[in-house]
Amino acid sequence: MAKPKIVVAYSGGLDTSVMVRWLIEHYDAEIITFTGNLGQQKELIGVEEKAIATGASKAIIEDLTEDFVVNFCFPALRAGALYEGVYPMATSLGRPVLAKRLAEIAIREGATYAAHGCTGKGNDQVRFETTVGALAPGVVSLAPLRAWEFKSREEEIEYAKLHNIPVKASKENPYSIDENIWGTSIECGILEDPWAAPPEDAYTRTSSVADAPDEPTTIELRFEAGLPVSLDGETLAPVELVAKLNELGGMHGVGRLDLVENRLVGIKSREIYEAPGATILHLAHKELERITLDKPVMDLSAHLSQQYANLVYNGLWFSPLKAGLDAFFAKTQRVVTGEVRIQLFKGQATALGRKADHSLYDESLATYTAADQFDHTAAEGFIKIFSLPLKTVHRVQGNPLAD
Repeated sequence: MAKPKIVVAYSGGLDTSVMVRWLIEHYDAEIITFTGNLGQQKELIGVEEKAIATGASKAIIEDLTEDFVVNFCFPALRAGALYEGVYPMATSLGRPVLAKRLAEIAIREGATYAAHGCTGKGNDQVRFETTVGALAPGVVSLAPLRAWEFKSREEEIEYAKLHNIPVKASKENPYSIDENIWGTSIECGILEDPWAAPPEDAYTRTSSVADAPDEPTTIELRFEAGLPVSLDGETLAPVELVAKLNELGGMHGVGRLDLVENRLVGIKSREIYEAPGATILHLAHKELERITLDKPVMDLSAHLSQQYANLVYNGLWFSPLKAGLDAFFAKTQRVVTGEVRIQLFKGQATALGRKADHSLYDESLATYTAADQFDHTAAEGFIKIFSLPLKTVHRVQGNPLAD
């Protein structure tokens, strides 16, 4: 009888390296590893050899960077989705890409299980298992880190040594880091104390303010229908555009975030993030919205942007509600076309100017010069009608705030 197959979401780090051997022992299974490249800076050289040496029968490595940027990051950008108003969600957006491909490979390989290396109190376990459950309902999700006997990284390292599993984990680097082209998340170590300032060695892709250039850089970004298409007049492919902004923003220290956030599992977590390109793009996109969207659409978009961010953060990328929100933003963002000029300097990205093909800004109505065309006499009647309901409440019922 053939052994059951387990497809493992594999990074080659300590947890997933130990996990391959642990699964072989506990499930007597054939292990197939899957590693997805989302544009991370970490080298993937040697990952295939390591997986095979650890006991996998096959190691699959795929470059998913373009799919990630075009079909996940940019739709979230168009929706203005920032978790709790701050976080561009690099990790949150990366998980459905990896989980989707994990599910597809499990189906293709005839696997019984799909395994991930997420902990029992993180968000990623929900994102992986919800996606696999939706796209491959016949595949059973496994989370060894929720079940195995190891209580510390030191115990995992000892297990790795016992089974000749090559790992590079050490006490010298206490941080847990996840990165892709959209951003980097850093947690653990001293960062678990929300009173402690993040040490400089926690950052890997942005300069400190002290080391950033003493002269600013000014850039121009063009968007079409809510999506970025060019930088300084040069049309760039999505991956190339984000990579260039990461380079420019990182050089000037732009995109550092320090956030105590509400995890899906009910706890608060302190993490720091680096997302120079995403930070610049979200700023430019919002500035362009300000002159192209009318007030009712802007008001509703702000509410739905938070809903969109919550869905992504909570692992519901493939939900009907998220698909419906995509339709809303695709419709309303058709007019968000134009340019934004941004200055990068000493950790800050600042909008200097914006212009749009469908701008609602009318200087003849906004000006306070002699060119003013606004009908000031209309204000008196407008205020009478606008304030009538409130006047009626106070006249009939008195002050609603009185004790």
